Order: sequence, then C-alpha cells, then structure tokens
Amino acid sequence: MKRIYFLLAFTAFGLNLFGQKTIDQRVSELLSKMTLEEKVGQLVQYSGFEYATGPQNSNSANVLNEIKQGKVGSMLNVAGAEETRKFQELALKSRLRIPLLFGQDVIHGYRTTFPVNLGQAASWDLGLIEKSERIAATEASAYGIHWTFAPMVDVARDPRWGRVMEGSGEDTYLGTQIGLARIKGFQGKGLGSLDAIMACAKHFAAYGAAVGGRDYNSVDMSLRQLNETYLPPFKAAAEAGVATFMNSFNDINGIPATANKYILRDLLKGKWNYQGFVVSDWGSIGEMVSHGYAKDNKEAAEKAILAGSDMDMESRAYMAELPKLVQEGKVDPKFIDEAARRILIKKFEMGLFDDPYRFSNEKRQKEQLNNQENRKFGREFGSKSIVLLKNQKNLLPLSRSTKTVALIGPFGKETSANHGFWSVAFKDDSQRIITQFDGIKNQLDKNSTLLYAKGANVDDQDKSMFAEAVETAKKADIVIMTLGEGSSMSGEAKSRSNLHFTGVQEDLLKEIAKTGKPIVLMINAGRPLVFDWAADNIPTIIYTWWLGTEAGNSIADVLFGTVNPGGKLPMTFPRTEGQIPVYYNHYNTGRPAKNNTDRNYVSAYIDLDNDPKFPFGYGLSYTQFKYSDMILSSTDLKGNQTLTVSVNVANTGKYDGEEVIQLYIRDLFGKVIRPVKELKGFQKVFIKKGETKTITFTLTPENLKFYDDELNFDWESGAFDIMIGTDSQNVQTKRINWSK
Repeated sequence: MKRIYFLLAFTAFGLNLFGQKTIDQRVSELLSKMTLEEKVGQLVQYSGFEYATGPQNSNSANVLNEIKQGKVGSMLNVAGAEETRKFQELALKSRLRIPLLFGQDVIHGYRTTFPVNLGQAASWDLGLIEKSERIAATEASAYGIHWTFAPMVDVARDPRWGRVMEGSGEDTYLGTQIGLARIKGFQGKGLGSLDAIMACAKHFAAYGAAVGGRDYNSVDMSLRQLNETYLPPFKAAAEAGVATFMNSFNDINGIPATANKYILRDLLKGKWNYQGFVVSDWGSIGEMVSHGYAKDNKEAAEKAILAGSDMDMESRAYMAELPKLVQEGKVDPKFIDEAARRILIKKFEMGLFDDPYRFSNEKRQKEQLNNQENRKFGREFGSKSIVLLKNQKNLLPLSRSTKTVALIGPFGKETSANHGFWSVAFKDDSQRIITQFDGIKNQLDKNSTLLYAKGANVDDQDKSMFAEAVETAKKADIVIMTLGEGSSMSGEAKSRSNLHFTGVQEDLLKEIAKTGKPIVLMINAGRPLVFDWAADNIPTIIYTWWLGTEAGNSIADVLFGTVNPGGKLPMTFPRTEGQIPVYYNHYNTGRPAKNNTDRNYVSAYIDLDNDPKFPFGYGLSYTQFKYSDMILSSTDLKGNQTLTVSVNVANTGKYDGEEVIQLYIRDLFGKVIRPVKELKGFQKVFIKKGETKTITFTLTPENLKFYDDELNFDWESGAFDIMIGTDSQNVQTKRINWSK
C-alpha cells in the first residue's frame, strides 16, 4: 500500500513512473528561462522565400537573423529534408535552442496528389478519404514537414466562392464526418509518430458564408445559425484532438474572426476546452487595420492576442508590438505565456526537442519520391470521386474495341492542371502526371485509334481551332469532350460571378454536337458549374473534377467500365447563378412552392424552375438500384428510445456497383423553424448485380437536437419525417411521433 501511495505522490509532482518529466513540466521550466522577446518569438511564423500563399513581404536576411535570435517559432513554405535541416540548424543557434515548426499547405496530397477536396467529398467514402490523408502525411513528413493547414471544414453553400474546392460542400453532417476522417488520416497514431503531421481545422469560422461568395468578404448571420450550421465541424475537430486551428479572414457580425473573443476565448478555449493552438491566416492580424477594426498593427496585435490568436502568420505584428504592449500594461504577460505554452507543447509532442532533425531524413524522402502503391491508390480514389450525371442512352461504359475515338477539348493533354488548385508543384510534374489522352489510349485495344483536337483554349474567344475539331469528330465513332474551368480558376482568391464554361468552350460543344456523333462530356472543375445547355442536350455527362497525379487512368477506368461510378454530389448544382445560394436543407416559408413550376405568389423566381439542375446527393451508376420495404422499428417513441430504420436496396441492373444510401429527417414543428431535410446518416454499400441488401440505420434523440433562439441545444417532442433515398430529392418517407 505504501508503494502505491508513493507512486501516486510521485506522479502528482508532474513526473511519470520512470522519473522523466512530463511535457507540461518541461514547458514550464523552459518558459521560466525565456525572455519576453523569446516567448513572443514562438508566436511568430514567416514564409520561406521561394513562393507564398499571400502578399509576400519577407526580407530573407532579416528573417534568417531573427531565427538565430530565437524570434521565430515556425516557418511555412519550407520543405525538403535538406532545406528544413538548414533552417533548423539556424534555430539551434539561438540561446535556448528551440526548434522550428515547418508548416505547408498539404491540401489534397503531397508528392502524390489526389482529387481536389470537393471531388473527394463526392466519393462519400470516409475510408478512402482517411487513407488519402494518411498517405499525404507519410509523404509530407518524409519531406521534413510537421504541420499541414488542413482540413478546411468550412460549410459552403455558394459555388461562386472559389474555396469550395478545398472543402466538403454544403452539408454540416457530411462535412463533419469528412473533416474527422481527414484529421485521423493526418495525425495517424498520434503526434510524434514519424508518419504523422499536425492537422489544422480551418477557417474559424463561417468563412464559407462570405457575402456574395466573394473571397475575404464579410459574414453576417445570427448566432443560432452560426452555432447550428457552421460551427459543428469545428467543435467535432476540437473534440477529436486536432492539433491546431486557423482563423478565417472574414468578420463575423462586425468582429474580425482573428480578434473574435466569442469564438476563440468563449467557445473554442472556454466551453470546448480546446488545448491546441490557433494560428492566424496569412496576414489576418494586420488586415484588421483594413477592416477598420484596429487603427494600426499595434492595436491589431493587442486585440488578436487578447481574443485568443496564438500565432501570427506573416503579419509582423506580434514581434514588433507585443513586447511594447506588455511593457505598457495593455497586455497581461499571462496571455503571452499561454500562447507560447500551447505552441511549445506541440513541439514537445512532435518530439522536436529530443531530435530537431527527426523529420529531415533524406532516406525517407527518397522512398516517397515515386511511391507506386500511393499512385495505385490515387488511381482508385480518382475513379471513385467521379460523378455520373447523365447516361440516357447507356453510351457508357465504352467498349475498348471502339474503332475510332476522338478526344476534343482544351484539357485532353494537360499534365500539371490535373493537380487542381492547392497542390505542391514538383519539377517533374509534366513527366509523371497521367494525361486524359494517355489514360484513354492505354485502355483502348491495339486496333483502335484515338484522335485528338484541342478545339479551343480555356479562356479566350479564339475559334480558329473549331474546324479541325469538327473534322476530327467526323472521323470518330465516339467523341469524348473535355471541357470545364481551368485548374487555377477555383481556389483561394478565385471567386467567380459567372460559372459557365469559360471562353468559347460551349460554342465548341455545340459545333461538335451538330455532327450527330455520340458525345461523352467530361467536365473538369473544382466547383459546381452552370452548364444548362449541355445538361439539356448532351445525353452522357460525367463530372471529373480535377483528379490528381493519376487523373488520366482514373478517368479511363470509369469510361471503359473497369470502375462503375458511384460518386454523389456534395453540393447542389444550380440552374443559373441567379439561383444562388441554393441548397437542399433550406427552411420552408409561409408560401412554399407546391411544385417545380409553381410561381404564383410563392417563394420562387418568375423566370426559373424552382428545383436545382442536380440536387445534393445525386449521382448515377451503370447499374440500377431499387429501394423498397422501408421499415421503422416504431412510429411512436418516447424518451431515449432508439429508432431503427431499414430499407431493402436491390441491384436490378447488369453491373456490380456501389450505392450511397442516404438518411434524412425533418422536424415538422419547433420553437424555431427547421430545415425541410437534414442529412443524419449515409452508408456506401457494394451490391452485386441481382443482389438485394438490407441497410439499417439508427436514430436517437441526439440526432434530433438543434439550437433555439437562446442557443439552447436540445430536442422537442413532436412529429418527424424519416426519409431514405438515393439523393436528397428522391426519397421514401414515413412519419413518426417522438415525445420526451
């Protein structure tokens, strides 16, 4: 018994059973030795000198000198075992030899790139998404990177916003599940593992609700809407142990997120008890001057640190101003200590104090230079992210023995463009990325011919290539058109007011359609586009996003039926920009439209049908799935009972395939109005042709909770519609009563 009491007393002093100091104790001892300037230095992040993700104001000589003085805590855009080692050597020349953290935008792959994130979300496959980030972490960590600025878990309902490509779409539930899968993939078995990197939940918060879909714009909404729709993915990320958070550029109801005490101090670090650290987005502390919220960088630094922003990315505000603010009594030193502590804890958890160079290993880097297993996975992931929008005449899958195939469009022989936005460029990209042309050619029989004509540039009015494209089409049995938006047209600072095909691409499509040849239209994009003419006149359309390193092979696998497409849209596709924002889980009104064409004194446009072009959750297959026998375990529940919902799904077509079965609910009456539908579950299931599977879901009162006008999170007794279907519009519905 005495031995047990001794061990308990021993651990109470912050020591483990082996006599080693805990991380908290080591951090406390280090902080006690640090000057104010050295503590502030840990809160400073600068960019490397080759490229940047924002306005670059670095002075390389000054930065290198500050690193040696211990006035820099982190660098971004510094990668590679050799390069990170050099910077780390500089940091270890500082008085206390505190190592640097190296951050990088590892968004949808690193050396091996995968589909852009919205395309990944279209797979609705959490296992594949997690594995992709596991691979990305393994590759990035081999290049000396400790930290990624991902995942972006912003809910986004406006496709004009360019950064929809970086997220998971319009739905809170789906976005939360995908965000958790990404965090698990990045952080692996835990920080400190050599194949794990720190994840970063961004952008905190409500960045996806920027007014007008214009990047960096304001956000104005009720706190109820903020808590119910935009914050849940962040709360789940905090609970899952995501290492860091990143501020968003926008203000929320007049307060810039970077200095928003409500979301940072009250919620994140208070109510949610988050233990990681918060980094600003690029220059967002200094940008509060432009917002009109701070008169200068000094006031901006004061407001940011007091609100809870721990690290300053490229504003140059903290190092210049925080020591003065402390000396003047405007900032209590405890805020500096708290921020520095949070950052230092992560450096200890990553093992950098034990071995600052443990991630800068050229042997590991070489092993990940061209990992064929990673490429093989990328090919599979790409094919499962493709969404089949139309296949009216069953033109797909194509036969490999088709005598002559023509590939026409500006993206057919692109290489680096297949990365999509937010990818890391490598010098050999043009040699290693699989083009659409090569992917298709490699799967055609030897006696078949693949023709190619560019037809048009991505974004100009030049029609001089039309004639060649038309003649090429006339020679073919099948024409594959590859159109869309350029890979750099979606992403940060890439908001668009016009979401149609750019340049003369639609004119080219119309000219090729006049030949009467069967057309398969592939749409390359990082967001939902508006393509009404094509959607109405071209019988076969697949949405290919931007698929990454193995793009050409992924596309060919779907075209020729090696893979039966099973992707589903993670965002609603509008009929026109004037319909935006359009999303499935909207509120009803006092005058809802009765049907798609009801426009008489109801909430509708007089010149447009009411439904979207393609709904949330939509996606076809080469086979057909039939839903039947929806069964509820009860239609009258009380208290904390569990509702079991089952449905039979039969594959009635000619191909084996995957189907995403989606579960929605509607709370019919409440103290605040509720959405017409809310996704509450989904399962992606493989079903062989001729096979029927019974799919089962469970619901509890936890799934019924919502925020009322006083921000109470609870559920109410009442009637609920339970819906199961293949997308958000095509569902079977049964009603229940659930009382407390």
